[in-house]
Amino acid sequence: MPETKIDPLKLRQMVEANKPYAEIAEYFHMTVGGVQQAVERLGLTKQRYLRHDKAIPWKLAREHSQSGPANSLRRLSRIAQGQEIPLTKKHTALRWANRLIEANKDIDYSKEKGFFEKDADPDNWHVRQVLADAEQALEQ
Repeated sequence: MPETKIDPLKLRQMVEANKPYAEIAEYFHMTVGGVQQAVERLGLTKQRYLRHDKAIPWKLAREHSQSGPANSLRRLSRIAQGQEIPLTKKHTALRWANRLIEANKDIDYSKEKGFFEKDADPDNWHVRQVLADAEQALEQ
């Protein structure tokens, strides 16, 4: 099999955009292992894998995984873990969480209903904690 030519600039852009190796491999018509080798050879490192299970502690049904609340919680989690996100998306997520808190509401989830708002429990206020983590990261 002939060696696949990789555009180093395009590879860098994709890695910096945190594209999955599988997506990069498909783009360059190569294996994931080939992408990993190219990344190492060019001295690139993929951004560390972020976990969002603190912000999204529920096992989401596929149809709910890209809903507004899921996206907002994920964006707040990214902020809390120090990842830069586009300013408009950051402000949208912060406004969403602050709106809930000001209304004394929290977010919850069930596979049947999806995400829903509920009265906040001051001792176990999920959105408030997720927002506090994000705000703490923004202060640093």
